[in-house]
Amino acid sequence: MKAIAMTGAAMLAAFAAPAMAQESDGGFNGIYVGAAGGYDVQPNDGGAQVLFDRNLDGRFGDVVRTGSGANAFSPGFCGGQATSQLSPGAGGRCTKDKDDWAYYGRIGADAQRGRIVVGLVGEFGTSNITDGVTAFSGTPASYVFNRGIDWEGGIRARAGFTPNDTTLFYGTFGPGYARIDRAFGSTNTTNTFTGSGKRNQFGIQGGGGIEQRIGEHLSFGLEYMYHQYQDDDYVVRAAGPAGTPFTNANNGGSASGTDFIRSDDKFRWHSIRATVGFHF
Repeated sequence: MKAIAMTGAAMLAAFAAPAMAQESDGGFNGIYVGAAGGYDVQPNDGGAQVLFDRNLDGRFGDVVRTGSGANAFSPGFCGGQATSQLSPGAGGRCTKDKDDWAYYGRIGADAQRGRIVVGLVGEFGTSNITDGVTAFSGTPASYVFNRGIDWEGGIRARAGFTPNDTTLFYGTFGPGYARIDRAFGSTNTTNTFTGSGKRNQFGIQGGGGIEQRIGEHLSFGLEYMYHQYQDDDYVVRAAGPAGTPFTNANNGGSASGTDFIRSDDKFRWHSIRATVGFHF
């Protein structure tokens, strides 16, 4: 992350140098600092499930069976977080994913040539969203995966058009880098569950917006951003006493346990936010 930040800073400085050398003409030239804040919304993942690897061969999609051969997870799944061990079909409830506020600081540089503006912007901040998925067994018991964002950074190019040197319509795209916090919990107290939670991950950011200059140094704007990160390596292993559906060796399973993984392997969300910038 430090190398990315240093590279981004060098790129911003190199890009801004020609713009700063020019005398200000009231357009979009030079370096700015600012902030962005708004609300993050996740797409519907009601079809998300938990997948199982019974024989620990690295391939998920096995059916976990009871000692009698029945599907241990016949109550099904929900794309959210269970509030009890009961499935919605048995009188339980599953909450929706948590959409929430996000806050970022930013530094950028623009250069205007005619009506065209090109630039770079670096950003760092956090989002309070939570994305969950739950599996329900017939025991009954619930098994819940959750993930959220500890922090997120990004370096994006942006390009746009200004009709009057004070209003800018732009698009922006570039790589993102985030610390994804993954967690697992279960109402099952018979088995043990282990897995490593947090991971730094590269992804993408992209969107667009409108920015309005107010006087010589200040600007305000509205912006839409899309964020996407691959999240397919958080594996939880269920182990414990022999004879449970996760540890019995029948049906081709492994006595060492059963691995769990969530089926929705992309963590993605949409941001609608306001921006403010101070231009030097």
